[in-house]
Amino acid sequence: MGSFSIWHWLVVLLVVLLLFGSGKVSNLMGDFAKGIKSFKKNMADDSDASMEEASTEKPTGTLAGPGVKASSKTPETARQA
Repeated sequence: MGSFSIWHWLVVLLVVLLLFGSGKVSNLMGDFAKGIKSFKKNMADDSDASMEEASTEKPTGTLAGPGVKASSKTPETARQA
């Protein structure tokens, strides 16, 4: 009783086709195939402009590691001292 037979799946398919119509299901599967093709094409691209821009950016600040006391001096006050 745990698994469905082929007849169960045929009845489910028939109900889906009756509810949505064959044209709607066909359009949905076509859109799904276009999405997969687009995904594969974008994965195959060697150079991605957004990835290149992200890799050239430098960090703007520094973070103190664990156990290091953070100084309360800002760069402006450090120059004045």
